[in-house]
Amino acid sequence: MPLLEPKPGALGPRVRKAPAPDRIPGLLAKGTPRRLREELTELLGPEKVLTDLSDLVRYASDASPYRFLPQVVVVAEDVDDVSAVLSYARGKGREVVFRAAGTSLNGQAQGEDILVDVRRHWVSTEVLAGGARVRCGPGTTVVRANAALAPHGRVLGPDPASAVACTLGGVVANNASGMTAGTTRNSYRTLASLTFVLPSGTIVDTGAPDADAALARAEPRLCAGLLALKAEIEADAELTARIRAKHALKNTNGYRLDAFLDGATPAEILRGLMVGSQGTFGFISEVVFDTLPLDRAVCAGLLFFPSLTAAAAAVPHFTGAGARAVELMDGNTLRASVSVPGVPADWAELPDGTAALLVEFRAPDTVALEAYERAARDVLDGLGTVSPVASADNALTRDPGRINGYWKARKAFVTAVGGARPSGTTLITEDFAVPPDRLAEACAELLDLQARHGFDTAVAGHAAHGNLHFLLAFDAGDPSDVERYAAFMDEFCKLTVERFDGSLKAEHATGRNIAPFLELEWGPRATELMWRTKELIDPEGVLAPRIVLDRDPQAHLRGLKTIPAVERIADPCIECGFCEATCPSGDLTTTPRQRIVLRREMMRQAPGSPVEARLLAAYGYEAVDTCAGDSTCALDCPVGIDTGALMREFRHTRHSAREERLAALAARNFRAVEASARLVLGAAGRIGDRALERLTGLARRAVRPDLVPEWLPEIPAAAARRLPRTVRAGAAAVYYPACVNRIFGNPAGVPGPSLPEAVVAVSARAGRPVWIPDDVAGTCCATIWHSKGYRRGDELMANRIVEAAWEWTNGGRLPLVVDASSCTLGLAREVVPYLTGENRQLHAALTVVDSLVWAADELLPRLEVLRRVDSAVVHPTCSMRHLGDEERLTAVAEACAEEVVVPLDAGCCAFAGDRGMLHPELTASATAREAAEVTARPFDAHLSANRTCEIGMERATGRAYVSALLALERATRP
Repeated sequence: MPLLEPKPGALGPRVRKAPAPDRIPGLLAKGTPRRLREELTELLGPEKVLTDLSDLVRYASDASPYRFLPQVVVVAEDVDDVSAVLSYARGKGREVVFRAAGTSLNGQAQGEDILVDVRRHWVSTEVLAGGARVRCGPGTTVVRANAALAPHGRVLGPDPASAVACTLGGVVANNASGMTAGTTRNSYRTLASLTFVLPSGTIVDTGAPDADAALARAEPRLCAGLLALKAEIEADAELTARIRAKHALKNTNGYRLDAFLDGATPAEILRGLMVGSQGTFGFISEVVFDTLPLDRAVCAGLLFFPSLTAAAAAVPHFTGAGARAVELMDGNTLRASVSVPGVPADWAELPDGTAALLVEFRAPDTVALEAYERAARDVLDGLGTVSPVASADNALTRDPGRINGYWKARKAFVTAVGGARPSGTTLITEDFAVPPDRLAEACAELLDLQARHGFDTAVAGHAAHGNLHFLLAFDAGDPSDVERYAAFMDEFCKLTVERFDGSLKAEHATGRNIAPFLELEWGPRATELMWRTKELIDPEGVLAPRIVLDRDPQAHLRGLKTIPAVERIADPCIECGFCEATCPSGDLTTTPRQRIVLRREMMRQAPGSPVEARLLAAYGYEAVDTCAGDSTCALDCPVGIDTGALMREFRHTRHSAREERLAALAARNFRAVEASARLVLGAAGRIGDRALERLTGLARRAVRPDLVPEWLPEIPAAAARRLPRTVRAGAAAVYYPACVNRIFGNPAGVPGPSLPEAVVAVSARAGRPVWIPDDVAGTCCATIWHSKGYRRGDELMANRIVEAAWEWTNGGRLPLVVDASSCTLGLAREVVPYLTGENRQLHAALTVVDSLVWAADELLPRLEVLRRVDSAVVHPTCSMRHLGDEERLTAVAEACAEEVVVPLDAGCCAFAGDRGMLHPELTASATAREAAEVTARPFDAHLSANRTCEIGMERATGRAYVSALLALERATRP
């Protein structure tokens, strides 16, 4: 064991309640049973089989209120793996559940036996026919697919609120729709073809010309059975009419029996049945969608009403005027949305009864949009809108910023309201539909029902389609609270079906919480056909039992998860998974959601239990060490939960007093540290990469991998000891070369100038000269200490740099230009909590400007571009995302290259200062997809704006990345 290896117990919970009733028992502490582990490992290989308790726990939760511990997790790489698992399960009498993003709200992504991860290796996008169609892997998010389609002016039909995280396999399997899809733009209506693996292992491509012939050869019994069911349904006129009527509304409860009416052949029938089958009929390995026009002319308005019923009554007027989307939000939703960045603060003061409609119109051009706007204003003139707070102007706008703000608040419905729930309560998300002309009546009945059962729910929904969502919070560890929830559900389901003939699940699919009520909605005849369809396709019952069909009337009360309180920063988490797509460690160890899930299981346990001990032993590396700390999770979390900050706090918790003292000593003597680092880099060329790799490898094993960086061949030579000479008189800005650019030189083979020389030269060329203070050596933005959780060192350097910057900028009169995006973020924001009260006042007067912003806004308009390369690819850093500077990187690159490419899979490289040297496997995993895109074709330039990220991307791609300002200097050099 390394000398300074931290004790796992240092991360143990400090405060907790009594052990939770749903805690994992100690008997399961060893993870996957030995025989199951050995058999699957022999079948698939050890790298594809996850068996540790930590792995099982992190996959046990999804966005639903349920929690089921799988016995093993398989990370499938291809259809051969899936077929092998299905064959094994059939032979052994086991069960299989597929999981991609885990954003489903009803427990569809959870299983109690073999759980198969079909996200990690299943991301692909191929635009077809000029954008008319798109072929995607099931692990591809909706956002990624739409990003590929946008240049072609096309978009997918389904548009769920979880588009940033949910994957297309799950979208199809649940027939998810969203804000505008309704019943005409959903997966069922826009799916051109799909490829899937049946429980038998047969692979079916419904788009193949010989799909039916191949299916008939492989599955004659299945084909005959499907055609027999089709004939039986079509012979029953009453049933046929019932099926058509049920799907005239949004309806994802049960199986799509209309597939038997719409499909003429077995392959066509199966194509329809797979949509909304929730993983119970097979594994969807590829989807091809027909796309829709991306109407770019948009206007929207947020319109306030005195009550929910008044808002609902206004909906038909806007749908009649041609609105693409009409979204309903009640007062609880609006008030909770204040936690979402950008939402007006005065929404917190909205009266209890207030509700609002978010109305959006889309058109191919402004002429068509103007016609919609006139119709919308005519409607508005006749409605009783109210303005209970100053920001409620009830006006239509074309401003993209305001429209995006409205949608951000609407899409945060589940997470914002869930985040505001009482600590320790479980969140249930219900989703139903009624005929749109009865929406106001349904709202009134729902409000009355919730009041009678003691729930203060939040309500929102796709009002144009009669589709409402509401949230309930209760204590799943309190039997009386569970009984209250059960009584509510019984009455709610009867109300929806018997009063409104509505859909118990409009777009979230049946799942575990509505399965017991399936027959209530569909009746015995249709429900029996669903059971027969399941038995025909999956006769051994291998796939996803109890998720759509369940004869247990109490099944929705089984597996409800308690939500024990955790650290305050993470406690609002509802485990929605929105954070996962952006997380750089997701394919290596854990995601932000999983870090919180693991923490909650520790809180459920009795102190010192075997389960807690096993989880703590793994948590240090899997959660804390391999967190890049980039905090992009906070950007994608609708309520801004910063799991990176929590992991930095845990790093601090693990530090010994000696480590903290040494870190503070390094901060006090950073000038010497900086000089020593340059000396080491200078000597590295003489020592050689191989020797340094061996040397650092020995040191890492002896001390601790998380403290000693590994030498990487991509580490450049030392920067020049002296910075360019500049003068203060006449300077337009103070230029602060970050310590990484004072230590590291250009990549090997990239000639001068250095980055500081380039910034000075190009600024002077634009008539905006900069001045470099003589005493920048020994200062730093404090990110080094901040990212590692060294609090005292962070405080020392944060205060030192702010005091120095105040002097350099003449009390904030000049802007401070910083040439590394992470350092800009550090100086602009991250230092603030560590400043003294006096220095916070000094900091408030500073204007910290990233070099990209300086170049794009101040220099480019004053420069003449004399030469361009043919192509450039850019790497936007996570710090640019936080700062909102990504478009500036593209602007500077476009001045330097005829073609600029932003990779679809661009994301945090996880190099994170030196974390890519402490854990090279983290950067390798984080950059894999982006690197594959970059290396698929040649580029003349590879541009970014953060030196360590450039090193990380060079390691990932084998191509030298440099600052975009170096490219700008060359493009404008006389």
